[in-house]
Amino acid sequence: MSGLLNIVVIIAAVVWVFVRQCTAQRVTSEGKKWWLIPVVLTVLAVRQPGLLDPGHQTASVVLLGAEILIGLACGVGWAWTTRIWTDVDGVVWSKGGWAAAGVWLCGMALRLGLMGIAAAMGVHQGSAATMLSVAAMLLTRAGVTTWRAQALQQTYRVPVAG
Repeated sequence: MSGLLNIVVIIAAVVWVFVRQCTAQRVTSEGKKWWLIPVVLTVLAVRQPGLLDPGHQTASVVLLGAEILIGLACGVGWAWTTRIWTDVDGVVWSKGGWAAAGVWLCGMALRLGLMGIAAAMGVHQGSAATMLSVAAMLLTRAGVTTWRAQALQQTYRVPVAG
């Protein structure tokens, strides 16, 4: 895939997930493939030639690792700033707000800063590294949100001791 097509895929995936997260969504783990988009992004990224700069192997691995760590941290932050609640029927809902958007935007700023550092070092980073970072962010966000929702489902309708 060309670099431009990679960028389009990344933007489309992030926009689709972000728009969905800013509207109230039912949280269910049965039958949902919340991990599917991150896996597709990972497969597309790993299949790309030039994921690592052959002229700067060590620096390239360190920068890729840092980018994936940023993705993981942003995914956790995004999930913890997402509001999760149950309705009167016990259905669990989630919705991201301004704090979740702020975490997401900070993650993008950190990625841009990392790209600047790579450029200053002369290390070539293609869109595959960004794709892996976005996949890590989406997978972590979905996993932590699902985990939080399951914990909420388990405690719903439990009589209060008193």
